[in-house]
Amino acid sequence: MNIKAALDNEKKICITFRIEAGCLGPQGENYIEDFCISAQKSFLNMNKEFVIWKIMPRHDKSLPELEYTINNKKLTHDKAEKYLNVFNENLNKFEETFQDKLANYIDEYLGH
Repeated sequence: MNIKAALDNEKKICITFRIEAGCLGPQGENYIEDFCISAQKSFLNMNKEFVIWKIMPRHDKSLPELEYTINNKKLTHDKAEKYLNVFNENLNKFEETFQDKLANYIDEYLGH
């Protein structure tokens, strides 16, 4: 069985990333919603075989910036790491790659 074959959505890890408006500069609050919609589309195909991305504004500071779930059940960092290991992915490296791509996307979006 090819482990990289696409899974059913209820078996995919959902990675929710909440972005602070301040990441987009002092006026970020004015366009954080549009940015998140655009970023969501941009990241849609990244590891789509086993990941569902949810990129949204972080209006509620009590919610974590990064959250992992499978079929709406929260995963600890350790369980998310075990899940990604099945796909030969390292969670820390995975997060770092995402953060780098997001930073580049923010720069593009802001026209830098």
